[in-house]
Amino acid sequence: MKKALFYFPIALLALLISACGNSQRSPKQQNSDTKAMVNVPNFNADSAYAFVAKQVDFGPRVPGTPAHAACEEWLVKKFKEYSDTVIVQRFQAQTYDGVMRKGANIIASFEPNNPKRILLMAHWDSRPFADHDKNPKNWKKPIEAANDGASGVGVLMEMARQFRLHHPNVGVDIVLFDLEDWGPPKFLNFKDGEDFWALGAQYWAHHPQVPGYSARFGILLDMVGAKNAHFPKEYFSRQYAGYYVDMIWRTARALGYDNYFVNTNGDPIDDDHLFVNKIAGIPSVDIIQLDPNSSNGTFWEYWHTTHDTLNKIDKQTLKVVGQVLLNVVYNQ
Repeated sequence: MKKALFYFPIALLALLISACGNSQRSPKQQNSDTKAMVNVPNFNADSAYAFVAKQVDFGPRVPGTPAHAACEEWLVKKFKEYSDTVIVQRFQAQTYDGVMRKGANIIASFEPNNPKRILLMAHWDSRPFADHDKNPKNWKKPIEAANDGASGVGVLMEMARQFRLHHPNVGVDIVLFDLEDWGPPKFLNFKDGEDFWALGAQYWAHHPQVPGYSARFGILLDMVGAKNAHFPKEYFSRQYAGYYVDMIWRTARALGYDNYFVNTNGDPIDDDHLFVNKIAGIPSVDIIQLDPNSSNGTFWEYWHTTHDTLNKIDKQTLKVVGQVLLNVVYNQ
């Protein structure tokens, strides 16, 4: 990721979620979404943190490196323990410098025969350049990507573990995109474009694991682990998936997490969800930490720096994001 583009009261919770955006839906649809009671498992932040730490232990997961290969092997093994099917979608994509690079999207599916599906996403690769580091000597160093990558994956891994223990009533597909973060480095003053980012998402959107694949909606997690994170309503999410933005943020408010899922509008972000929306046609929401007051002007302060390390990860933030998403999934 990315660049900015400038153009537990469960019964009550279910009612709040179903009420969100009702003006856009028919009475039949509204009634079908209302649940009297749903048992939602407890998101284990310690487990999610351990999943984040394990990824960071491999080192920067830059495609084509031993750390990337080792992390892939571990991710596939863990998802095979939790999910019904796991597919490694291998592909090649050309990066901004004209080089064809190999990538691997990792896809874990639950209840694959259930036609009612939800898509959950994150990217698992690390950026090869710390090009926003304050020290120019670090610009060509890869980043550990504890928050920008590993945090979203860690949350989804803990969700997968919960899906194995407590089956939701919908099918779920978790897609971990590769080659997301190999966009042009800032120090080259390269003429940027959206197609240089999210290469794994672009490939998957054109070639999903199932021909004609569809889901009710998708949720992308990106930089969801820092302390006191704020997640505004990202622009493209509102544009393509406004109903689901409202549903997710209403869920967070019902859980008492509106200090994280803030009721403010965020900038348009060139992230994986953009291509899932534009190409695959699945309304998708990006849950991403945005901070216009940071030194980079858009993202979390340590975005694309050598300081995106494990000590920046906060278990409470992982808990908040994971619990909100579990409530969204189990209330479908």
